Amino acid sequence: MAIPRKGSRKITVEGEDYRWLVRRKATISQTDYGSGKIHVAIEHATEKGATLHIESGRHPHPKDWGTLSVEPVTPSDIARWISVAIQQGWEPKNAGPTFRIDEK
Repeated sequence: MAIPRKGSRKITVEGEDYRWLVRRKATISQTDYGSGKIHVAIEHATEKGATLHIESGRHPHPKDWGTLSVEPVTPSDIARWISVAIQQGWEPKNAGPTFRIDEK
Protein backbone atom coordinates (compact mmCIF):
# COMPACT_ATOMS: atom_id res chain seq x y z
CA MET A 1 0.00 0.00 0.00
CA ALA A 2 1.39 3.39 -0.98
CA ILE A 3 1.95 6.18 1.51
CA PRO A 4 -0.09 9.31 0.72
CA ARG A 5 2.09 12.23 -0.33
CA LYS A 6 0.12 14.66 1.84
CA GLY A 7 1.72 14.76 5.27
CA SER A 8 4.67 12.52 4.40
CA ARG A 9 8.27 13.63 4.77
CA LYS A 10 11.33 12.89 2.65
CA ILE A 11 14.65 11.55 3.85
CA THR A 12 17.80 10.40 2.05
CA VAL A 13 19.65 7.39 3.45
CA GLU A 14 22.80 6.05 1.78
CA GLY A 15 22.01 7.95 -1.43
CA GLU A 16 18.42 6.68 -1.73
CA ASP A 17 15.33 8.83 -1.22
CA TYR A 18 12.48 7.60 0.98
CA ARG A 19 9.16 8.98 2.20
CA TRP A 20 7.86 8.37 5.70
CA LEU A 21 4.69 9.04 7.61
CA VAL A 22 3.56 8.69 11.21
CA ARG A 23 -0.04 7.53 11.41
CA ARG A 24 -2.07 10.56 12.50
CA LYS A 25 -5.14 8.89 13.94
CA ALA A 26 -4.53 6.57 16.85
CA THR A 27 -5.90 3.04 16.71
CA ILE A 28 -7.72 1.50 19.68
CA SER A 29 -4.63 -0.56 20.53
CA GLN A 30 -2.56 2.63 20.60
CA THR A 31 -4.83 4.41 23.09
CA ASP A 32 -6.66 1.98 25.35
CA TYR A 33 -4.17 -0.48 26.77
CA GLY A 34 -1.43 1.62 28.35
CA SER A 35 1.23 0.34 25.96
CA GLY A 36 0.45 2.03 22.63
CA LYS A 37 3.43 2.81 20.42
CA ILE A 38 3.87 5.10 17.44
CA HIS A 39 3.60 3.40 14.04
CA VAL A 40 5.67 4.65 11.10
CA ALA A 41 5.36 3.71 7.42
CA ILE A 42 8.33 4.12 5.08
CA GLU A 43 8.68 3.54 1.34
CA HIS A 44 11.12 4.31 -1.46
CA ALA A 45 10.35 7.77 -2.84
CA THR A 46 10.68 7.07 -6.56
CA GLU A 47 10.18 3.34 -7.13
CA LYS A 48 7.20 1.24 -6.11
CA GLY A 49 8.07 -1.60 -3.81
CA ALA A 50 7.47 -3.07 -0.38
CA THR A 51 6.47 -0.71 2.40
CA LEU A 52 8.29 -0.80 5.73
CA HIS A 53 6.12 -0.68 8.87
CA ILE A 54 7.79 0.18 12.18
CA GLU A 55 6.16 -0.20 15.58
CA SER A 56 8.42 1.91 17.72
CA GLY A 57 9.42 0.50 21.08
CA ARG A 58 10.71 3.69 22.66
CA HIS A 59 8.17 6.15 21.30
CA PRO A 60 4.89 5.84 23.24
CA HIS A 61 1.83 7.13 21.44
CA PRO A 62 0.86 10.58 22.79
CA LYS A 63 -2.83 9.60 22.98
CA ASP A 64 -2.21 6.43 24.99
CA TRP A 65 -3.56 6.80 28.52
CA GLY A 66 -0.30 5.42 29.97
CA THR A 67 2.00 7.92 28.23
CA LEU A 68 3.80 10.10 30.74
CA SER A 69 6.15 11.88 28.33
CA VAL A 70 6.28 12.10 24.55
CA GLU A 71 9.48 11.44 22.62
CA PRO A 72 9.13 12.58 19.00
CA VAL A 73 10.24 10.46 16.05
CA THR A 74 13.26 12.16 14.48
CA PRO A 75 14.89 11.82 11.07
CA SER A 76 17.80 10.01 12.74
CA ASP A 77 15.31 7.40 14.03
CA ILE A 78 13.96 6.96 10.50
CA ALA A 79 17.45 6.62 9.01
CA ARG A 80 18.38 4.01 11.63
CA TRP A 81 15.18 2.01 11.03
CA ILE A 82 15.75 2.04 7.26
CA SER A 83 19.33 0.79 7.69
CA VAL A 84 18.27 -1.95 10.11
CA ALA A 85 15.40 -3.04 7.83
CA ILE A 86 17.69 -3.29 4.81
CA GLN A 87 20.14 -5.39 6.85
CA GLN A 88 17.24 -7.66 7.83
CA GLY A 89 16.17 -8.17 4.22
CA TRP A 90 13.79 -5.34 3.31
CA GLU A 91 14.01 -4.61 -0.41
CA PRO A 92 12.34 -1.21 -0.84
CA LYS A 93 12.49 -1.27 -4.67
CA ASN A 94 10.99 -4.75 -5.06
CA ALA A 95 7.29 -5.49 -4.81
CA GLY A 96 6.27 -7.67 -1.93
CA PRO A 97 4.38 -7.77 1.34
CA THR A 98 4.79 -5.10 3.98
CA PHE A 99 8.05 -5.59 5.85
CA ARG A 100 7.39 -5.24 9.60
CA ILE A 101 9.73 -4.40 12.42
CA ASP A 102 8.49 -4.43 16.00
CA GLU A 103 11.11 -2.53 17.97
CA LYS A 104 11.00 -3.62 21.61
